[in-house]
Amino acid sequence: MQYRQLGRTDLKVSKICLGTMTWAEQNTQEEAFEQMDAALDYGVNFFDTAELYPVPPSANTYGGTETIIGNWFAQRGQRDQVILATKVVGPMIKSPHIRDGQTRFNRATIEEAVNGSLRRLKTDYIDLYQLHWPDRNVNKFGQLNYVHDSKEVSTPILETLEALAGIQNSGKIRHFGLSNETPWGTMRFLHYSETQQLPRAVSIQNPYNLLNRTFEIGLAEIAHREQVGLLAYSPLAFGALSGKYLQGNQPENARLTLYSRFVRYKKGHAENAIQSYVDLAQVNGLDPTQMALAYVNSRHFLTSNIIGATSMEQLKTNLISSELELSEELLEGIEKIHGRYTNPCP
Repeated sequence: MQYRQLGRTDLKVSKICLGTMTWAEQNTQEEAFEQMDAALDYGVNFFDTAELYPVPPSANTYGGTETIIGNWFAQRGQRDQVILATKVVGPMIKSPHIRDGQTRFNRATIEEAVNGSLRRLKTDYIDLYQLHWPDRNVNKFGQLNYVHDSKEVSTPILETLEALAGIQNSGKIRHFGLSNETPWGTMRFLHYSETQQLPRAVSIQNPYNLLNRTFEIGLAEIAHREQVGLLAYSPLAFGALSGKYLQGNQPENARLTLYSRFVRYKKGHAENAIQSYVDLAQVNGLDPTQMALAYVNSRHFLTSNIIGATSMEQLKTNLISSELELSEELLEGIEKIHGRYTNPCP
């Protein structure tokens, strides 16, 4: 397993990060334990979760994923072998069941969220604490044509950073990162960090996959120059890049079969693009899943690739992708497909 530096910190995280979004919904605690054991044995030292998880979120399952991870730490005693990342939910995701809907990124809210996560995770510190969504109106899930809301209510970025500084000084979090953030937002956080001597973002967790490479447009340069590396989520586009949903297939218990609300990777030319990538992988004797993951792994602006699995077979396939290097010829083939179907699912 290859390890990469997390921002400007002294932490080195595995190229593959274990995602946990399905635990306590599609996966039981026993299955989650098996995944964590296997991932750690393979060399994965980086786990990502969120207070919101599992997804789809609900009042009944809120905090369930963090609770499972905490139970694993308590039983296995391996907290010191894991770099643990979690997230505080923000107001962009309507969550009336979380703190009675009070999810602004101010000191009181973040403090309450951190304490809740620490309790569920059965730990006294979080290595990477991420702001799940910006505390302002931004385009989300592929929206285009940003329209500013002159009446928006938001917490100033400086106030959020000051809150994070206080919590970091208490020892409850080691570092903080951004998630679903824009180039403007990322640079404002960095500006205040530098001019006000406040904590510096060490990562940005945004979507990135063969169907959505929009991170490259404005954020890849920032990630590289500012050392705020990408933690890529949805690297398989909710499993679509495996090819299992092609030609209208609806595999039993698959995520897009169970939850019809997730339509991001069914737009426009998505089907044609997926078929082209699957064909390219198969012609080259590769598993389409592993090719898609290996492509993400190969990006210079990537810090870690967040995989997700609902079965041990899927997990093993995903982990093996860390050993795969794509040839120049194959990369050229990917670029040709991208040229025909450019970001069909932004």
